Amino acid sequence: MGRLLLVSNRLPVTVVKRGGKVKFQASAGGLATGLSSFYRSHRGLWVGWPGITLKKLKREEREKVEEKLSSDGYHPVFLSQHEIENYYHGFCNKTIWPLFHYFTQYTVYDKSFWTAYKRINEVFCDKVLEVAREDDIIWVHDYHLMLLPMLLRKKMFNATIGFFLHIPFPSFEIFRLLPWHKEILEGLLGADLIGFHTYDYVRHFLDSISRLLGYEHTLGQITVDNRIVKTDVFPMGIDYNRFAEARKNPEVRREIEKIRKKVGNYKVVLSIDRLDYTKGIPQRLEAFDLFLEENPEYREKVTLVLVAVPSRTGVEHYKELKRQVDELIGKINGKHGTIGWMPIWYLYRFLPFNTLVAMYNVADIALITPLRDGMNLIAKEFIATKTDGRGVLILSEMAGAAKELGEAIIVNPNDKEDVARALKDAITMPEEEQVERNRVMQRRLQRYDIMRWASDFIDRLSQVKKAQRELCARRLTSKDRKKLLHDYSRAGRRLILLDYDGTLVPFAEKPERAKPDEELIAILEELTQDVRNEVVIVSGRDRNMLGKWFDRFDVGLIAEHGVWVKEAGGSWETIEPLRNDWKDEVRPLLELYVDRTPGSFIEEKEFSLVWHYRRADPELGLMRARELKDDLLHLTANLNLGILEGNKVIEVKNAGINKGRAV
Repeated sequence: MGRLLLVSNRLPVTVVKRGGKVKFQASAGGLATGLSSFYRSHRGLWVGWPGITLKKLKREEREKVEEKLSSDGYHPVFLSQHEIENYYHGFCNKTIWPLFHYFTQYTVYDKSFWTAYKRINEVFCDKVLEVAREDDIIWVHDYHLMLLPMLLRKKMFNATIGFFLHIPFPSFEIFRLLPWHKEILEGLLGADLIGFHTYDYVRHFLDSISRLLGYEHTLGQITVDNRIVKTDVFPMGIDYNRFAEARKNPEVRREIEKIRKKVGNYKVVLSIDRLDYTKGIPQRLEAFDLFLEENPEYREKVTLVLVAVPSRTGVEHYKELKRQVDELIGKINGKHGTIGWMPIWYLYRFLPFNTLVAMYNVADIALITPLRDGMNLIAKEFIATKTDGRGVLILSEMAGAAKELGEAIIVNPNDKEDVARALKDAITMPEEEQVERNRVMQRRLQRYDIMRWASDFIDRLSQVKKAQRELCARRLTSKDRKKLLHDYSRAGRRLILLDYDGTLVPFAEKPERAKPDEELIAILEELTQDVRNEVVIVSGRDRNMLGKWFDRFDVGLIAEHGVWVKEAGGSWETIEPLRNDWKDEVRPLLELYVDRTPGSFIEEKEFSLVWHYRRADPELGLMRARELKDDLLHLTANLNLGILEGNKVIEVKNAGINKGRAV
């Protein structure tokens, strides 16, 4: 096994320039911090943007930055301010982020953003190719780089490539709003393994590739150009021991004492999030307001500590959100507060690790209610710090973490009455119940921590590559290919049987569109010019269509799955007398299924009827195909007919006639 090569939008190290001096500091964010421990244990490589634009660094400074980062295994991708604006602030944060979180009203569809996104994915590809070896494991992360897997696949066909999406993958109805949905899906399918936090996201992705690209899948497995691609669920964990043991740190204990003095003896409800419209902060504040209204006995007994980490401060939606949050906090504090008690303690800033952990330790209740969230590691971190088992987690059912943390109080973030009730339930929950719930969640989180999550993904990726190799082993090996070519060159006569649909040409939505292209025509001309070759094209197409396409070539033809046979230069013949008067009995049933399945249609050949459903909704088409097959089996039981199930088709024809017999 080769090295681990991580690729993400940001490096875990950020380069800053203060007072004319270049400095290095740890990057903020769950991905960078979460993967750092796994990365260090594997001594791999990491490709990403170092957080500073090209303009801010002189040439010699940039060279020193590259040298310093490279010595630690970090390989920077430098971007200009213009590229950051269009790729990161543009397509990533104004298009993908709102759309994938179901905020379609905030989504911007801008061609220049898309162009920048494609370009930066190509820049990342070039950087990866600079440092990657053939046997490396390349693990691409998140929505910023969804085109990268296929870009790499085209350059390194045999590479081991994994991709993990850290945000939700939306339902098909939402995803198809994106004008470039096919390009995004095709980009992701360059990976060998595509990971998601929850099965809902897997299901949405598979639904999209089925409906938009026409790929079939079985148990999360897709076959793309004779290559296996696997999708699976990997709920991201945290560095559990780091949070569980942080209280032992003297600095953390000092922070705990400072916070306790600030909040006094009040019950502390903690809310920590980036200031983002997906987090549901206004709805959370309204629910807290309702809780105080309906439970006046808890006034001057409970304090909400609201930590909002600044995010995308230059974007208008975020400016408006901050104004809304500021106004709500002022309103609630003015409405319920007293001289000695402020209902909400508001912190609009980033918290360093020691302060964050101290906040978790002081809090009696964590109120985590995003409107939509890929996972939410804050909920897991809070539980990990509760070493004595006391504390209550209130968690949105819209967060991916809710699938794992079922012992929390699960709420609908849009239902402020539900959240208000949950707050009262949390405050009054007996300690024994708190401990019982938390111990279950802690065992789960400790067992499936960040190291286990990452190792699980890498192990699964290795299994997929093994399955790919086994699939290749069942095909023509290099040794067998050489022998075949050697025998071919020495043979005095050669019979070449070529299947048409799905072999010589891809499957098409309509039969008449599956015409031979220029490349196929050139190949046939070359094959038929050699007098030692006898070429036969075998197809399910009708004889008129095959004749139209191939009569000019010196080839034999087999049409309608063996009904018609034509030797090179000869005329069409049937291999036995056949009837077609049965069509009048079968056609009405097929027409009924056409009416019931939008996008399906009937193709009539001389001795067969074909029901096509390639253009129908994939799930509906598959369901109708099963129903139709059952109905046809009953209808044709005494008619000496056969039912052939092909790629998105069901064909009814005379029994005993097939391609093998015709050959």
